[in-house]
Amino acid sequence: MRSFAGRDILSLKGFERNEFFRLFEIADRLAPIARDRKRSDLLKDKTLVTAFYQPSTRTRLAHEAAMLRLGGVVTGFSDAKMTRAGDFYQESIKDTVHMLEYYGDVIVMRHFKQGAPQEAAKWASVPVINAGDGWGEHPTQVLTDMYTIWKEKGTLDGLNFLLIGDMRMRTMHSMSYAMAQFDINATYISPPEMSLLPEFKEEIDALNLNYREVDHVKDAIADADVIYMEPVVQPDYTKARDERSGDVGLTPAQYQVTLDVMKKARQDSIILHSLPRMDELLPEVDGTRHARYWEEAFNGVVMRMSLLASVLGVME
Repeated sequence: MRSFAGRDILSLKGFERNEFFRLFEIADRLAPIARDRKRSDLLKDKTLVTAFYQPSTRTRLAHEAAMLRLGGVVTGFSDAKMTRAGDFYQESIKDTVHMLEYYGDVIVMRHFKQGAPQEAAKWASVPVINAGDGWGEHPTQVLTDMYTIWKEKGTLDGLNFLLIGDMRMRTMHSMSYAMAQFDINATYISPPEMSLLPEFKEEIDALNLNYREVDHVKDAIADADVIYMEPVVQPDYTKARDERSGDVGLTPAQYQVTLDVMKKARQDSIILHSLPRMDELLPEVDGTRHARYWEEAFNGVVMRMSLLASVLGVME
């Protein structure tokens, strides 16, 4: 198995099955630190640099919390408008990263431009972690999701995944690459204009992912072990910021998960949603035995602890 030490985490395409389990194992070992709200000294001499060119709540704070739990420190920016990359100069990724690599030991980047973290990794002498790049990928979120499912189900093989939302989303791309490493049956549900793109279908066909597409959540809910959701009411992920102006559309019923829909679901099915949500996942579902998005949030810290400890070479 390839070492994680010094490695960039940019994509789950090409991520090997045993690499998932290695990160899961490390996450399990580190989880008590977060669960007991303690700090260790594993990364006491290390600094995390956050470079967030797009808004973030969970991804940025989970990485920062993970670094602090491991005894490290954090610097960086959460609004590119307050940097030279976002003002008059429009400083290039190359120039920005050449500076950031001297300020810390690992860089976590979110960017509205697809491929920006890959560009950063070309110029950085320290590991770069992709925290979401436009419509590209979101590997740390999906590693969190797969870890959550593995913890809840005890396996990833033999499960039926129901994916609901915009299939152009970066999470859906990373999730599709991840599913292809396991014996998973995938069902996709999305509005026609948000369906799997032909070129992406060619990719997952080449990876031998077993999947189908259906029109309505009720057509597949009864068979699903895992219900994986994203909104179909979306901002433009190619923008640095896409602020709401006026009312936005409502989610059509065929892409909603409600209490009524969940009556047709398996007793032990679980719902994951990386959040934020609109009206595709109603609050009435939050208190049911199916909801796992709050556990997902905790696991987001634990998985980032695993990644940081691994790429910085303190756990192998």
